[in-house]
Amino acid sequence: MRLLLLYTCLLLTVSLAKGQSGSGPGQEEQKHLVYFKDKADSPFSTDAATQFLSSKAIERRSKQGIPVVPRDFPVNPQYVKGLQDQGAKVLYTSRWFNAVMVQCSTEKLAELQALPFVRSSQTLNRLANTTSRKSGTQSADSMEMTIIAPEAKEYGLAFHQANMLGVPALQAAGYKGEGIAIAVLDAGFPGVNSATPFAHLHENNQIKATFDFVTRKQDVYSSSSHGTSVLSTMAAYEPGKLIGTAYKADYYLFRTEDAATEHNIEEVNWLLAAEFADSAGVDVINSSLGYTLFDSPSYSYTYEELNGNTSIVTRAADYAAATGMLVVVSAGNEGNKPWRYVSAPADADSVLTVGAVDSLANRATFSSIGPTADQRIKPDVVAMGQQAYVLTPSGALVRSNGTSFSGPIMAGMVACLWQANNTLSNMQLLQLVRQMGSNASNPNNNIGYGVPHYNETVTGLPEFVNDGIAISNPVTEQDIVLTMGESWQKAQSVVQVFDATGKLLLKQNLPSNNRSHVLQLRPGRLKRGVYLCQVTSGEQRITLRFVKL
Repeated sequence: MRLLLLYTCLLLTVSLAKGQSGSGPGQEEQKHLVYFKDKADSPFSTDAATQFLSSKAIERRSKQGIPVVPRDFPVNPQYVKGLQDQGAKVLYTSRWFNAVMVQCSTEKLAELQALPFVRSSQTLNRLANTTSRKSGTQSADSMEMTIIAPEAKEYGLAFHQANMLGVPALQAAGYKGEGIAIAVLDAGFPGVNSATPFAHLHENNQIKATFDFVTRKQDVYSSSSHGTSVLSTMAAYEPGKLIGTAYKADYYLFRTEDAATEHNIEEVNWLLAAEFADSAGVDVINSSLGYTLFDSPSYSYTYEELNGNTSIVTRAADYAAATGMLVVVSAGNEGNKPWRYVSAPADADSVLTVGAVDSLANRATFSSIGPTADQRIKPDVVAMGQQAYVLTPSGALVRSNGTSFSGPIMAGMVACLWQANNTLSNMQLLQLVRQMGSNASNPNNNIGYGVPHYNETVTGLPEFVNDGIAISNPVTEQDIVLTMGESWQKAQSVVQVFDATGKLLLKQNLPSNNRSHVLQLRPGRLKRGVYLCQVTSGEQRITLRFVKL
């Protein structure tokens, strides 16, 4: 696969042999992250970005005005060679962290740390398995799966979880994820290569690349079925059983999680997968993984360190967002446990963190809450994650609990919304989704900005038509334009604009026989948020909502 070859070149991955090197008999090797001091004398440059980024990755940056910077450069190959010359086994390299993952003994690590171009190192895990106290978001999902007979309706029993976000209406408008690439970082995808609801992904070449960062193999169709269930909420397509929220998107499937243990190495796997996603031109990253406590000897985090800047995976998520990708992560399932708060990378300031609600839009008790340690509101938004419908590797429809499922349900919806709003940057889209939330006027640390919903009055489309009338949406700094259908042009109209509190901001008379009107309300006066626009003409009256980014 071309992208896999590109990735192999980018990461300068050496032999995939499982044999150990650099230590004597009886010495236990560990995996370490070795940081370099700089990228001095790099053979790479911003003028030749195609050496390390795909054309899609460069296009994504260009559309959003994001320059290629030295952080995007691969690590200096001479530094990698210097480690290998010392007998270290190099497994992967990281562009964003300017680091390499090596496998070696403690004695060998001391030799590496003494090299002049090495800044520091961090031990990630033991090579041998240890007794696990698995604590990540993925493991905490309730997987009590009772097989359910599907309904005859097109969306089946999963209709409500999609409709809560307005996805059926969004898809009916023609936005099903085409042209949007989503990378799913999880613990395995068994059955995705064989179950009927995923067949269209293979038939239409929608799976663009796969890689297992745990075993360093291309095959991801084994291990934990958690990723299969996560993917199904977005990508499955079997009318009458389950239609995913972005079933026509392209997908990159990455296994980063070893479900048997919990070590910092999984954070680095996440980092590497995000870098691969960036280089391949992915638009959206979905991750239903979260980290707080780890098995010894890996380093666990305290709540105070969930500040958006400390954990490996949180920093990786923010770096991913800095390249123009929208990163959608699950809040965590610790809401009814002593930890309570969101996990990493849900504390990152540039990601869309998704909590869980039940079918009545009430917060699920297990859904992790905010604030972050630096007092930012989290989660950002919520979706159905209690008794959500997902698929097993056999293709059976079951119910399951967890923010692991509210996250991808949301990610699919956001992908469709971005397809409709392809001129928005990732941060503008994130803000749009927040402001579409049911709780946007009063966000809190239980459900954030609430449940975002696409329907007749709330939309992310550049221009939305309702009963022959349309308004610019979302609004940035350009004029707010109201477009009138024929029935609205027969008589003079009156337009009123209100903020979320009901305060009248504008009252303007609109003459008849005029299709397009520029409202006399400068967007620069408006704060970010949702606004109501009420138009009255004779006995006709309609209220539209628009979002100021």
